[in-house]
Amino acid sequence: MRTFLEFEKPVADVFGKIEDLRTLGNDSAVDGSDEIAKLKDKAEKALAEIYSKLTPWQKTAVARHPDRPHGSHYIHQLIEDYSPLAGDRSFAEDAAVLAGLGRFRGRSVAVLANERGADTEGRIKHNFGMARPEGYRKAKRIMQLAERFRLPVITLIDTAGAYPGIGAEERGQAEAIARSTEQALMLTVPSVAVIIGEGGSGGALALATANRVLMLEHAVYSVITPEGAASILWRDSTRAQEAAANMKITASDLLKLGVIEEIVPEPLGGAHRDMDSAIQSAGAAIERALAELDGTDPAALKSARAARFLAIGRTLEA
Repeated sequence: MRTFLEFEKPVADVFGKIEDLRTLGNDSAVDGSDEIAKLKDKAEKALAEIYSKLTPWQKTAVARHPDRPHGSHYIHQLIEDYSPLAGDRSFAEDAAVLAGLGRFRGRSVAVLANERGADTEGRIKHNFGMARPEGYRKAKRIMQLAERFRLPVITLIDTAGAYPGIGAEERGQAEAIARSTEQALMLTVPSVAVIIGEGGSGGALALATANRVLMLEHAVYSVITPEGAASILWRDSTRAQEAAANMKITASDLLKLGVIEEIVPEPLGGAHRDMDSAIQSAGAAIERALAELDGTDPAALKSARAARFLAIGRTLEA
């Protein structure tokens, strides 16, 4: 069953009519195929019209869509011979961050990915993609492993932010995020990050500090959620739509600001409408990014990554 967002109501109404016609056709000798084809064409045109002018708040809704492909989907389709690695060797395993080694289009790579979970049980298991300190310490461990064995690092980001619970804070959440970010900066192997859904706060940056940062067309990437920003600025989370409009969180805004290098196109109506196509588009973009970094001196990879992020701050100040 399709899940439609609030602003997709015109499309939902058309699909409702299509389902009615299909039901009628199954229950009688009436052939409604021509009318169904016309309605499908109408739905596609409506989708194209809606998605051509999405607001930042609407893009946030698309990025959070429950049917959008998650980190595990990307790993399943893009990484061959994937071997998952668990635990931070200090406290526990954190299922919000998937980690492992495998082969990406002929290359041996290390992979890190946020995982939100696809159903209620999965979301609870993966903590809605919000990592605890153990997740970031696991990420650091995998990056150190990649450094040791000279493996490129691919990270897939989809999180509202780090988990803000008391236990996480007691176990050093801020320090764990900082150490993961530091390790990402220190790598002398190529690193490519892709914002596949929602990239929130330092919880996202801890995995997205890479040589190349790519972003799906309808993903969002920000220092805080629109709801959080509205709560801080106006003490009113209901003004999240207004906050989103002013935060420059969309892929087109961030490309102009130099925060990301490339926007990965999504299928019409968002990645959730054609998961396979969206994942393969992301895979092609990752392959191009890694090819650009081939042959680069290890020390140059490290210094260029640091310079990249320093340049962002200087540009935004100017």
